[in-house]
Amino acid sequence: MDATRFGMEEEFLLLDASALVPLSGSGIVERVKGPAAGGGMITSEYLTCQFECATDPVRTLAEAGQQLGGMRRTLAGLAPENAIVAATGAPLAQWGAPLISASKHYDDVQTLLGQLTRQHAVNGLHVHVEVFGDEERVRALRRVRAWLPVLLALSANSPFTYGVASGLASWRSVLIRRLPVSWAPPAFCDADEYHRTVEQLVTVGLLPSRGSTSWAVRLSERFDTVEVRVADAQLRVDDALLLASLMRAIVVSADLPDAAPPAAELDAALWLAARHGMDARLFTPDGEIEDAWAATERMLEGIRDALDQLGDAAFVDEHLGRIRSEGTGSERQLRAFESGGAQALGDLYRDW
Repeated sequence: MDATRFGMEEEFLLLDASALVPLSGSGIVERVKGPAAGGGMITSEYLTCQFECATDPVRTLAEAGQQLGGMRRTLAGLAPENAIVAATGAPLAQWGAPLISASKHYDDVQTLLGQLTRQHAVNGLHVHVEVFGDEERVRALRRVRAWLPVLLALSANSPFTYGVASGLASWRSVLIRRLPVSWAPPAFCDADEYHRTVEQLVTVGLLPSRGSTSWAVRLSERFDTVEVRVADAQLRVDDALLLASLMRAIVVSADLPDAAPPAAELDAALWLAARHGMDARLFTPDGEIEDAWAATERMLEGIRDALDQLGDAAFVDEHLGRIRSEGTGSERQLRAFESGGAQALGDLYRDW
């Protein structure tokens, strides 16, 4: 049986190489926008300082990694000498109001968000996993929903704001939380409830369109996929591939329980994961408390068969071991900044 197809979307910031503040990259986007030579697609994003690289639908981590690496090299090669293309969830600092990319959809989003746009230079990693049938997709969404705090803790990679350590492992997640229809979605009982809820949110004006939900996991409006959006953008290609492999395994593990803590505790667990990363203590569905690494091991136990069948188990074990020894992206960023300020942090951004 062929492995389940998936696709990855990575967002990047163009930063001034000295101050690490966002720069407009609209000129670069116009030069590379469209299909990439080695596969995938490079496009503009909400702000002119952002890019998005999206893979084609693929079946293996090797295919995804080849496309992601190729698109990263393309962007890095076109960046001005005084600039860095950075895979971080949020910039070290930001000067002035950002420019919005030209788009009717983005104009509608800006109108809805008002001044929230001024601090919305945020980058995520979005992973689409192919699932046929709306009811199957809703069941997969519930499975992912149960593990959102673990996935957020593992992916934390935005520790700065206003030029200093924010005190949070994922500053991006806290900024996203301010948006309407964000963080964990409800535990929808079926596809009718999902689609009816989204339609009501559009009707009341909380969303400019059905495809604008900012939930950490949602059903794609364009593809037959479950889209997992909880992760910060990742420093390295392998960091991104690790998260994609975990997310795909959760989606395809039909026997994995979807029990989650009550909504208030799930929301609290997401905040704790954003605050502490892998040092967080999280709630279990049974009302117990466990540390993030214990939760990760419990998740791995439930998806081990899927990882084996997909051929991803060895990769996942190796790279989780690297996170244990080197830390999350957020921890690596903090160490670099402490050791050598913006210059060392910029060097880390280049080493992907």
